[in-house]
Amino acid sequence: MQVNILEAKNRLSQLIKSAQLGEEVVIANRGVPVARLVPAGETPAAISDTGSARAILHWLERHALPDYARRSSAEIDAAIEQERRSWD
Repeated sequence: MQVNILEAKNRLSQLIKSAQLGEEVVIANRGVPVARLVPAGETPAAISDTGSARAILHWLERHALPDYARRSSAEIDAAIEQERRSWD
């Protein structure tokens, strides 16, 4: 993940948590990378099973969908049904 300096300042706690979990966090000045946050010790991702369901759910919690991409289960069901009807 790459963020600019102002965004890093505003989200520092969240970025540190991401780095602790093993995600690479690059801080850029006008798009040019100038710093990288790395964990000081062994990361939880290195300790735990990276591909486990728990790890995947944790990643999804940290990387929420943008508002424009969120849909309710009813909206998803309706879209699936509409697609199925179009096959007939």
